[in-house]
Amino acid sequence: MKSAPRVSIAIPVFNEEENLAELLRRVRAVVDALPGGPHEILFADDGSSDRTLEILEAESNGDPRVGAVSLSRNFGHQAALTAALDHVHGDVVVVMDGDLQDAPETIPSLLAKYAEGFDVVYAIRVQRKEGLLLRLSYGTFYRLAAAVSSLRLPLGAGDFGLMSRRVVAELRRTQERHRYLRGLRTWVGFRQTGIEVERQARSAGSSKYSVRGLFKLAFDGIFAFSVVPIRIAMAVGLVALVLSSLFGIYALYAKLFLDRSPQGFTALILVVVFMAGVQLLFLGVIGEYIGRIYDEVKGRPVYIVARRIGAAEESSSSVSDAARVQR
Repeated sequence: MKSAPRVSIAIPVFNEEENLAELLRRVRAVVDALPGGPHEILFADDGSSDRTLEILEAESNGDPRVGAVSLSRNFGHQAALTAALDHVHGDVVVVMDGDLQDAPETIPSLLAKYAEGFDVVYAIRVQRKEGLLLRLSYGTFYRLAAAVSSLRLPLGAGDFGLMSRRVVAELRRTQERHRYLRGLRTWVGFRQTGIEVERQARSAGSSKYSVRGLFKLAFDGIFAFSVVPIRIAMAVGLVALVLSSLFGIYALYAKLFLDRSPQGFTALILVVVFMAGVQLLFLGVIGEYIGRIYDEVKGRPVYIVARRIGAAEESSSSVSDAARVQR
């Protein structure tokens, strides 16, 4: 009979001092009930300016299962999540956010699917508690990303989920700086399935994702897994070429055989301005791809670790320093 896996829970946090006590209470209650072990709870502190790191250090001193990596500054949610994945040691890794919108009590359901032979079990968010505009924005993005992506990205699936050790090992090998981990998780492959999970309201505090940050994440998700925007530019250019050619033929016919020229100075100006706008738009799209190439060529690391606390100080199973520098 297969032994119970060692479970690592990876949690990126940024200025979450108001949530940590309740988060740890609920996560510990779940971990205490899990068979096997020793399990671990590993936080990646994304350059918090409040007491988040201080609290984590105190909790680590009292509970050897708790560890943390502190990043040298705020690198962003996906970079912090990458740091957490680089330092976990378990047979399976559960990824969740630190705001308690991802309920820790779902973890046994994820493990039950893992026991059935799935390497990835992602949570499909239902009954979200955000405002109507935000829910519509999320829904539009997920459908747009799924429509243009070369992968079959699951609708409504965020970062919350479970991954086997071999999936995490493959994620550690990926090199890109503009990371969209839920897309990379799909790209890795292996057996994957989803379970529906009710999306909880934030326990305390406010979301650390700004509107700009949400747009950046959306762009990373689209541009990292699709060249459709460039193909749309080519299609628009082809349509414009065909239409202008047809109009040119008509204008020549009208001049030679009807003895009149097509009128419409206002329409001409509108067409010129419209096409100039389209060109600038798609220059921006091309610029997004070029900017990502520029960032990749520089070869800077995704994150820099300032401190390791508790369980994160172990290094036997985490990615090597050479691999981390290469990234």
